[in-house]
Amino acid sequence: MGEVYTGRFAPSPTGLLHAGSLVAALASWLDARVHGGQWLVRIEDVDTPRCVPGADQVILQQLATCGLQADGAVLWQSQRHEAYQAALDTLIAKGWAYPCGCSRKDIEAAQSQAVARHHAAVYPGTCRHGLQGKTARAWRLNVQAVQQALGISAFTCWQDRRLGEQTQNVSETVGDFVLRRADDLWAYQLAVVVDDAAQSITHVVRGEDLADNTARQIVLQRALGLPTPQYLHAPLVLGANGEKLSKQNGAQALDLSAPVAALNQAAQALGLNPLPADTPVHQALSHWCTEWAPQWAVRH
Repeated sequence: MGEVYTGRFAPSPTGLLHAGSLVAALASWLDARVHGGQWLVRIEDVDTPRCVPGADQVILQQLATCGLQADGAVLWQSQRHEAYQAALDTLIAKGWAYPCGCSRKDIEAAQSQAVARHHAAVYPGTCRHGLQGKTARAWRLNVQAVQQALGISAFTCWQDRRLGEQTQNVSETVGDFVLRRADDLWAYQLAVVVDDAAQSITHVVRGEDLADNTARQIVLQRALGLPTPQYLHAPLVLGANGEKLSKQNGAQALDLSAPVAALNQAAQALGLNPLPADTPVHQALSHWCTEWAPQWAVRH
């Protein structure tokens, strides 16, 4: 008997759900339903300074209004400090994580070429062999040490169910990435890997803007001896300026006075057909399950 499908939607409460985040929520919910699996919700509030008080509860209500309710208990990352610390301690004990004293300015100054817009500078490994008198600010994963110790390629490959075969050399593209930040908060990469494993997530369906994170997460999964889920990165909704619709890009909170109207926009972004606005929510979701099945369900 195969593994039980478990998917998840993991919003950050730095604001309310907008049109772009509803696309990811609907895609992950439909994929779970079509596979006869369970769909979980995780509140990714690890970046506490950016979180809006009360936004988590409003997000859960927004999802419920759209008929998207979790099949199990909601998990809050802000309550998971001990689990993340245990993972970091494991990596430190293996010699695969090290303290870093570099500031962002230090890292940018060490670049051999200009950093592209919207891209972080590649960490050059300055503190990999010692702080050289600097004060420790963050903890980083020694990517090459992990790959060498485990005998895995410098090129991390995975099959995305929508984008096809993907490859990234993490050392060259990103460098040794942060596990715990200089402000003592947990980095997204560590938190998501630990929580996906803790929640037994088998399939990750999320926005295409997060595809670039996948290779780092796979390296970290291997370092921690955790399973790698299957990935599907859904299309993005773009703002008027042609960039990804986001809270930082002026995205407005969803108007859910007519939930199916909002869901229709998300469905169309996923290549599904819109339905009359007076269609009951549960009927609309059921209909889109039948359209989703031939489009994505068999792409394993």
